[in-house]
Amino acid sequence: MEQHKQQTLVTPLVSLFFILLSSLNVTFATSSPEESPFTPKAHLIRYWNKAVQNDSEKPSFLLSKASPLSAVDSAAFAELAAQNALSTRLQEFCSSANLLCFPDVGQSLENHDGDTNFTAYSTKNFTNYGTARWAGVDSFKNYSVGDTSQVDSFRRYSRDSVNHTEDFNSYGPEANLVDQSFNSYATGAVAGTGEFKNYADYVNVPNLRFNSYSDDSTERAHAFTAYSEYANAGDQSFTSYSKHGNGAPNEFTGYGTDANSVGSAFTGYSEAVNGADDKFNNYGNNQNNPQNKFKSYGDSGNAAVETFISYRDSANVGDDSFQSYAKNSDGEKVNFANYGKSFEVGSDKFTGYGKGARGESVGFKIYGVNNSFSDYAKNESITFKGYTKLSGSLVKRRVEPGKFFRESMLKKGIVMPMPDIQDKMPKRSFLPRFISSKLPFATSKIYELKRIFQAPDNSTMEKIMLDALRECERTPSAGETKRCVASAEDMIDFATSVLGANVVVRTTDNVNGSSHDVLIGSVKGINGGNVTKSVSCHQSLFPYLLYYCHSVPKVRVYEADLLDPISKAKINHGVAICHLDTSAWSPTHGAFVALGSGPGRIEVCHWIFQNDMTWSVAD
Repeated sequence: MEQHKQQTLVTPLVSLFFILLSSLNVTFATSSPEESPFTPKAHLIRYWNKAVQNDSEKPSFLLSKASPLSAVDSAAFAELAAQNALSTRLQEFCSSANLLCFPDVGQSLENHDGDTNFTAYSTKNFTNYGTARWAGVDSFKNYSVGDTSQVDSFRRYSRDSVNHTEDFNSYGPEANLVDQSFNSYATGAVAGTGEFKNYADYVNVPNLRFNSYSDDSTERAHAFTAYSEYANAGDQSFTSYSKHGNGAPNEFTGYGTDANSVGSAFTGYSEAVNGADDKFNNYGNNQNNPQNKFKSYGDSGNAAVETFISYRDSANVGDDSFQSYAKNSDGEKVNFANYGKSFEVGSDKFTGYGKGARGESVGFKIYGVNNSFSDYAKNESITFKGYTKLSGSLVKRRVEPGKFFRESMLKKGIVMPMPDIQDKMPKRSFLPRFISSKLPFATSKIYELKRIFQAPDNSTMEKIMLDALRECERTPSAGETKRCVASAEDMIDFATSVLGANVVVRTTDNVNGSSHDVLIGSVKGINGGNVTKSVSCHQSLFPYLLYYCHSVPKVRVYEADLLDPISKAKINHGVAICHLDTSAWSPTHGAFVALGSGPGRIEVCHWIFQNDMTWSVAD
């Protein structure tokens, strides 16, 4: 077996040797003495020397993103990619190549009878956990703090239990790419509580699914407090939540506050419940473009109470859809107070809302704008109380201080706020081009990609890949030239195709000064401070390191020393780009919110964030 494995490596390794040898038009001394000349990094150094025609220092931040694969591993995985067989060694491939892959969480049939405290714990499959438990408490405190990728499955957790309490406190904060699935959670449970407090806060791209959660339960309370606050993108799905529940109160307090583009779907929520009491307090406040769907929510409910207080307050745009909400209910009370006071309008649709209901009372107090009530409660017993439709914007949307600024701010001696420029994405490396070129890369090939990276249907990984592919396939804007690059060599090729071979690539040195005031030190305008063209490259979320690169015409690029305002010590060396033509930008762009004015009327500057970069012609 081992002999056969060694033989399979001989052919690709020899092939790789000749591929690399053909590119050795410089000496091996371009790589470090300890490094093999056949590694992807050594190859990248030689490629840079060939493609970039100047004597500028090689960019260490770009070289650091080269694949860490050894020459032997590169050959072996290239052969597997050519044979469409990478999935057979996926976890080894992901670990060796520094990729983003979710761990394989296998099924568990363990039974746990005692109280359990999961402190400082990580990826786990909780299947059949707490089933038929009598009383007891399970505590998930400081679970998976700051993990890069976290996959947890709570299947049939606490099912048929009696007075069993689960406490999710500070679960998964500051993690990246959280994927939690609560399937058949607390089904048929009697009494007890499930509390989610400070759950998935500050998470990048959370994907949380509550399927058949607490169905057929009796007097079981669930509280979601400070749930997914300050999260970025991601989706939460509540499907068949608390269906056929009896007297089960659910409370969502501070849900998704200050989050960015979070989508929530409540399908079949509290359907056919008896005497439920659901409260949405400060749900989705200050969110950017939230998408919330309430489908068949509270249908056929009996004497249920739903309260929406300060829901989506001060959110930016966003859409809410209430479809067949409280349909055929009996004596249900629904109260919308301070609902949807969005800065940028947004749209709300009520389709078939309250249809066939008996004795329902609906209160709208200070309800937002741009709302559609289609086929709403065509029943005289439905009453609207205190409906006040707003005629315009009430609250100015918040944009992080320093995220955008005017060119006049880039002067020595000026103190200005620095935004948080820290890279929030998981650390990954480029793939060698001779591997990435063998992998499918198109939305039409998503099923092949899902098979390679073992991504189930409707999984976080599937969404990650589809989002990136769609952005890469998007039609360029007027005057834009763009390309998604999966290797450093591809990035060099694109930059030199736009700017020529005499190029320099720059980024901000570090993250010092982030979210604080900084003092501008010496400032240098690139290309003499003249109007120029650049190529900017921004990370995209994908299993391997992927950049979205595009040409940016009519800009000025600057370098500036950033000093501590108190000690005057240099703490960073920033790179900023100023866009001089903003005429094609949206009037609702955050830059105009922060700076005032509108498209084409002002220039807009911003710092180059950590791990992003800008290319320009060398001085």
